[in-house]
Amino acid sequence: MISLNKGRYRVAIAQGAADVRAAQTLRATCFAVEGGQDADDFDDICTHILIYRSLDDCLVSCFRMLPLTGAEISRSYSAQYYELSAFEAYNGRMVEMGRFCVHPDVTDPDVLRVAWGAMTAYVDEHKVELLFGCSSFSGTETAQYLDAFAMLKARHLAPKRWLPRVKAPHVFKYAARLRRKPDVKKAMLRMPPLLRTYLMMGGWVSDHAVVDAQMNTLHVFTGLEIDAIPPARKQLLRAVVG
Repeated sequence: MISLNKGRYRVAIAQGAADVRAAQTLRATCFAVEGGQDADDFDDICTHILIYRSLDDCLVSCFRMLPLTGAEISRSYSAQYYELSAFEAYNGRMVEMGRFCVHPDVTDPDVLRVAWGAMTAYVDEHKVELLFGCSSFSGTETAQYLDAFAMLKARHLAPKRWLPRVKAPHVFKYAARLRRKPDVKKAMLRMPPLLRTYLMMGGWVSDHAVVDAQMNTLHVFTGLEIDAIPPARKQLLRAVVG
């Protein structure tokens, strides 16, 4: 079970309904959800990981993990938006990471580092071989992200055997439509921090982005095969929890 203290932050797993409600409240703040709670049916079947600021015990970040087998891929949150039947043939252990958020008033980059350390601890404990989820760009307008999408097309598309097919009614088929060479600096400035970290570790993405008007985001399916993470980066991540 994950439970650790690292400098200014501590990490814990939600132990009951009150902890889950706290995560739902933080998510509502981060995702601008009306009603003060961001909740869905997946919350009941996920493990919720919470990151607190040690100084005042304030919840500053959270995410949830859903372990699955290939045969269970249709039960994932991502399967609502992407056609993932190719993953039914995946024989290893996989986990879907979702609803990742950091309180908008918190700008300390160490929060993301601690979050990835917690994910690493979970992956190691459960012997996970594939981590996946949806990585979101803020808003539904594509113009400001064209360089980022061009870079995803040029360098980070999923292997053909795992490439998700279109399922959602509204998508941006950036791999088919974009013909531009990415401006690397602009691309990295517009790339969401979570996705940027996935890519640095060898992650890959779908060839289209889902336009999610309800959440006011554009998101891409993102996968990370644990064996593909460079050894030096694995060592750094394990140092966070070690």
